[in-house]
Amino acid sequence: MAVTDWKKSVVYQIYPKSFNDTTGNGQGDINGIIDKLDYLKLLGIDYIWLTPVYRSPMNDNGYDISDYYEINPEFGTKADFKHLLDEAHARGIKIMSDIVINHTSTHHHWFVESRRSKDNPYRDYYIWKDGKGGPPTNWESKFGGNAWHYDEATDQYYLRLFDVTQADLNWENDAVRREIYDMINYWIDFGMDGFRFDVINLISKGAYENSPKEGKEFYTDGPKVHDYLHEMNRATFGNKEGFMTVGEMSSTTLEHCIKYTKPERQELSSVFNFHHLKVDYKDGEKWSEMPYDFIELKKILFSWQTGIAAGGGWNAIFWCNHDQPRVVSRFGDDSTEENRIRSAKMLAITLHFLQGTPYIYQGEEIGMTNLYLEDISQYRDVESLNAYPIMLKKGISEAQAIRILQQKSRDNSRSPVQWDGSLNAGFTTGTPWIDVTSNYEAINVEAALADQESVFYTYQKLIQLRHELDILTYGSIVPALIEHPQLFAYRREYEGQQVTVIANFSNETVEWPESFNIAGKILINNYKTVGQKLQPYQAVAILK
Repeated sequence: MAVTDWKKSVVYQIYPKSFNDTTGNGQGDINGIIDKLDYLKLLGIDYIWLTPVYRSPMNDNGYDISDYYEINPEFGTKADFKHLLDEAHARGIKIMSDIVINHTSTHHHWFVESRRSKDNPYRDYYIWKDGKGGPPTNWESKFGGNAWHYDEATDQYYLRLFDVTQADLNWENDAVRREIYDMINYWIDFGMDGFRFDVINLISKGAYENSPKEGKEFYTDGPKVHDYLHEMNRATFGNKEGFMTVGEMSSTTLEHCIKYTKPERQELSSVFNFHHLKVDYKDGEKWSEMPYDFIELKKILFSWQTGIAAGGGWNAIFWCNHDQPRVVSRFGDDSTEENRIRSAKMLAITLHFLQGTPYIYQGEEIGMTNLYLEDISQYRDVESLNAYPIMLKKGISEAQAIRILQQKSRDNSRSPVQWDGSLNAGFTTGTPWIDVTSNYEAINVEAALADQESVFYTYQKLIQLRHELDILTYGSIVPALIEHPQLFAYRREYEGQQVTVIANFSNETVEWPESFNIAGKILINNYKTVGQKLQPYQAVAILK
């Protein structure tokens, strides 16, 4: 069915490099996406979010853009991209492009010029500072180490909150903002239906002073970020009816995210936040081993659900993306095939009845697992390759460092989509750029489509329900059983209707809570029946 309100939409994220290869060079491409549009139509999604396909040296797999106006030849041509838009639109699918405007590649011609001399016209497009017997501040890069990089040629440091090849743009410069807005309008005119803005809440930096804490508070949700986003909205997509935007918010707050998404503020449609995906970070440290905190997971999700709704904002809801481990390996159970299927369905049901715009990451709909690489030579992700020696320097053994990477590395989500049981999972006829997960013969799209009880059909059903039932989009959320050690439960309420959702996150049988009435229409259930006990990884949604 056609969805007229973007809030009722479901988005499918594609990481093009790992989606489908039509050339045999081991990397996915735009034509590979076109070839699978009928599959995505069958799944039922409304939008495709593409991670960056712009020209890039690919040091950070496209998040280091060197030319905003050109398509990366590794993925195809601008004509291919236009063909993708046309073919998607013909199937009723919209395209949301990922765009990175906090920083550019150091190969971008703006930065190449900026680096030539202190009086170059492009110098002020980036953030250059004198050192203070070392870096200008103690700010930490998101990828590890100090966030300033010394340039010998001009004897100054440039700010790079991520990799040394990703220089932060100076949003204080009016010319930079005009260039960005012109570029955004170019792609809107080209046919784009939406944008996902990478780390957009970092564009306004605070005072360039040393941080007393971890070195990040001076560049998150900065003093002018809301002014900039409002200005961008008014200058670009804000006048396009139904145009959907989502901002990736790094280390943000609920209060800021309400402001980012409250319609009358004219900033963004929706936001991603990642607080619920840090519940397995020991003492806040990503590169650590720790079982996830289930109670904390619920508390964070529910606080954002109720808080955003009360403030009039809008959430993006998700378990997975290209920066996160596979959820069935993280919060589910991939130890056996039976538990993998049950827990993958359970996780899907738990998420898709929440309020917000649901996002599905490629392969999530068939229950793909972590990659579980065993040697550092197999890793490709720049963040992981930077983190590994830092862990060793801290005294972590090589074996433990690999275990941590197996749990936390971004490469876990970047293994090729498993299309069938043939060589390389049907992803490529060549050598894949990163290893294919070893379980591809059992877990693949072909097998999933042939099995009416597969994870795929649970996702398909959840999308149908989102389209059909207004309560799932507009209904309020009432959290329940927050302190229960095994059950995740809540209610949705709207115009006299109520949907009860209850999920067992454990591999044990759990008594059905007395406060929950089983009576009603079962909308979805990952078991055949509903009894007085919830079975291992069972999830049920009931309409009253």
